[in-house]
Amino acid sequence: MGVDLELLIFTAASIGFIHTLLGPDHYLPFVAMGAARRWTTGRTLWITSLCGLGHVLGSVVIGFIGIGIGVSLHRLEWFEGMRGDAAAWLLTGFGLAYLAWGLKKAWRAHPHTHEHFHVDGTLHEHRHGHEGLHLHPHPHPHPHPHPHPHTNPGAERVQPANITPWALFVIFILGPCEPLIPVLMYPASQHSVWGTAAVVLAFGAATIATMNAVVYLGSRGLKRLPLATAERYSHALAGAALSLCGLGVLFLGL
Repeated sequence: MGVDLELLIFTAASIGFIHTLLGPDHYLPFVAMGAARRWTTGRTLWITSLCGLGHVLGSVVIGFIGIGIGVSLHRLEWFEGMRGDAAAWLLTGFGLAYLAWGLKKAWRAHPHTHEHFHVDGTLHEHRHGHEGLHLHPHPHPHPHPHPHPHTNPGAERVQPANITPWALFVIFILGPCEPLIPVLMYPASQHSVWGTAAVVLAFGAATIATMNAVVYLGSRGLKRLPLATAERYSHALAGAALSLCGLGVLFLGL
């Protein structure tokens, strides 16, 4: 099976590369969220790799279960398609929720001015947003910070941004690798453990490497763009990117 195995390994790697490159949902969410959350390049690539691993292993497990119980290729592909729709809806829903949160955050961060009159007749004004705590520069012997009445100091602990890596990981575990199933079934049907492992490793390595390469290039390119004026809307834009990826998978077959 030497020649056949080499061909299968090459085919699996090629499919992993093309499948990933043609699917923007494999990399755009990480570029967008990395920029919005100001993740370091290392952290962005680590999260990308973790989600990519879950993405591949999810389909491998489903494929092995299907092969073990004798499910036909047609039914496995149908089930993978159902998983794909579920993952796309989850990505869309999470993106829309993040978009709404990002718009709210952008609105609260909009700077505005307050005027204050003091008993001695002086007038002063200060400019601030509604994000977190802010100081009122009153001439008080013991100045202290106090929160704006519309601010919840504990809000940062429960905002969607803090669960983003885990949400992406769960979504990518559910997301299928449909092209892997037919390539996986041949060596498995020949009872070749080494052949099956080699096909999985080739497909997984190509998929994760391609995801990381595109995410790295996309993140580097994004940093070179003059986006300072849009920084306040970075979270909203990231949410829009996630939801568009999900909708693209659902209705355009991306």
